Amino acid sequence: MTRQDIVNALELILNEAHTAVLATSDAECRPHLRWMTPALIPGRSRAIYAVTSPGFGKIAQLAARPEVEWLFQTPLLDTVVMARGKINVLDNPSILSEVLESLGPYMHSFWRLKGDERELRVLETVIQEAVYYKPMKGLKDTVTDW
Repeated sequence: MTRQDIVNALELILNEAHTAVLATSDAECRPHLRWMTPALIPGRSRAIYAVTSPGFGKIAQLAARPEVEWLFQTPLLDTVVMARGKINVLDNPSILSEVLESLGPYMHSFWRLKGDERELRVLETVIQEAVYYKPMKGLKDTVTDW
């Protein structure tokens, strides 16, 4: 399996599920899990993108420990991808615009919680490793060449 195979699998999952679980850890190494609405941006296939408000707790967690893991799965759980990497918190209006264009229709819950739209930050996870699972078929493949 190649990096592009993983990207293709992520695109298929996101087209179907539109959500994933992001795992972070705080300064005391306690894990935190939350549902997010991530996206892949064309031409930027080495990263996963999401948005957040600077007042949310994950910003402090990422400042202390930028290493994260994402869990993507189809609704039927027949395909699962886990991606590990480091998150960069970006304050870049151009990238924010790209991400919001891709995510906008799928972020219903976020729009109720986000606060001031001018304060949004982009979470860019630079993927370092991904694991592809087909649980019903007993298939597991790890890709570390990113």
